Amino acid sequence: MTDASSVSFRHVTDVEKVRQLLLDVHVEVRGDFGMLDRPFYAVDRFDERLSGYASRPGWETVVAEEAGEPVGYVFATPLGPSTAWWEDMEPPLPKDYTQETGDRTLALNEILVRAPWRGTGIARRLHEELLAGREEQRVTLLVNPQTANGRLKAVYESWRYRQIGTQQPFPDSPVFAAMMRDPLRP
Repeated sequence: MTDASSVSFRHVTDVEKVRQLLLDVHVEVRGDFGMLDRPFYAVDRFDERLSGYASRPGWETVVAEEAGEPVGYVFATPLGPSTAWWEDMEPPLPKDYTQETGDRTLALNEILVRAPWRGTGIARRLHEELLAGREEQRVTLLVNPQTANGRLKAVYESWRYRQIGTQQPFPDSPVFAAMMRDPLRP
């Protein structure tokens, strides 16, 4: 068993400094769950989405490491005034709820932890490490409600997220549960 207390966190805002690390962890973790044969989870599609997210102002990743070895990561970006994030939401949400300023809502795009560290609380620590330095009022994420027979969605609910609708942001993506944590911090 890995000692989760020896894990350190590194904040990065330049995707090129960690792109290959993120791709490698994506391939390992999605491969563990047999997802790489689905077009949406293919490494080239993930890299395309990663480039899009990282090109937006305020993008940040937190990488967890133990003795120089990557443990996992989380990355997020604020929703800007012209975001398409809310366009595919079912049911549609009120305009005052979806009006973005660039500092209102943080979109948590991805959080992955490698197998030896799963179940140690690292995902939660990564999540909270990312949020601790953020100024946004709230955080949203998309989760496949079928993943792990709903257990992953239940984890997010235990972290104070609530489902606000569903959306399918890409033609080859699953229909995700859209979740919100408001306020960002207790």
